[in-house]
Amino acid sequence: MTTDAASMDTLRAQVDRSLREFVERQLPTPVEEELEPLRTAAHELLSGGKRLRPAFCYWGWRGAGGTDVPEIFTAAASLELLQASALVHDDVMDKSDLRRGMPAAHRRFQTLHEKSGWHGSAEQFGEGAAILLGNLLLIWSGEMWRTSGLPARSLAAAQPVHDHMRTELMCGQYLDLLEQAHGEGTFESALRVALFKSGKYSVEQPLRLGLALAAGERAPWMDELCEKYGTRVGIAFQLRDDILGVFGDPAQTGKPAGDDLREGKRTMLVARTLAAASPAAAETVRRLLGDPALDEQGVTTLRDIIDGAGALQECEDLIGDYLGEALASLDQAPITAEARAALAELAVAATSRNT
Repeated sequence: MTTDAASMDTLRAQVDRSLREFVERQLPTPVEEELEPLRTAAHELLSGGKRLRPAFCYWGWRGAGGTDVPEIFTAAASLELLQASALVHDDVMDKSDLRRGMPAAHRRFQTLHEKSGWHGSAEQFGEGAAILLGNLLLIWSGEMWRTSGLPARSLAAAQPVHDHMRTELMCGQYLDLLEQAHGEGTFESALRVALFKSGKYSVEQPLRLGLALAAGERAPWMDELCEKYGTRVGIAFQLRDDILGVFGDPAQTGKPAGDDLREGKRTMLVARTLAAASPAAAETVRRLLGDPALDEQGVTTLRDIIDGAGALQECEDLIGDYLGEALASLDQAPITAEARAALAELAVAATSRNT
């Protein structure tokens, strides 16, 4: 199995089936009518995505000698529940309206409240319900992981990684809030947020989980590979996400054009822009960034400043540099040749302009 389109489709299908069957078992049967919106929201939220996190976990497993068994797909699929939990909470914190082209969870529940004519604030109900959904998904991610059916020795070896990954993610969410509260930051501070909030749990830790699961232990070479390959791909992955958040096609990103600019995200791209732009241009960025009413012209203005300051090209160059270093690190990694090739292809897929 390689990571060509057909094999990635197979992996996605395995992950999709595991998620669908797991979620169907979670709520009381028959599901009470009042709980049905929770299950529907969970299903729809889990229906999208490229399944990169399960793919990195799977190829870590294969790289350390694991074979194709249903249990590894179940364990890897649990990472999508963690991702979904993070997205729900992130959308509440950012007050995002859309996620993957559909209403964000809190907007979905807000609309339910409005259409039902219930008492109280529809917005408050929507946010509260979304937070609970995010918590539910987080709980389910741990349960799906523990009950995947993999040997107890494998799960015990990887459990510290799993625990640390979830802690890193929550700390990253807090650091993100802190970055916005502090206002203007540096590239280094934005990078720290990106690593904890996205990069590590998107690439480095899923890969480490797969390796530890297959080997039944943590070996020094695994950490070396995850740091040299996983961290670099994770940074490049987040840099690509920063670029897509400003310059991406809404049909591809599932969010309105320039939504990251309206939300005022202090990304690495923005940090590079403020450091390189002229004083007048930088002041324009500070004035427009974070304006929820930012129109198409305002988005165009900010895009022009980012491009004109050289920040866009600089971030593209950084993606290329990080990707090159990550690919080079695979050459000496003591993993199977099949996994080496697959991880190289996944690194390119995760950092491409079509991510």
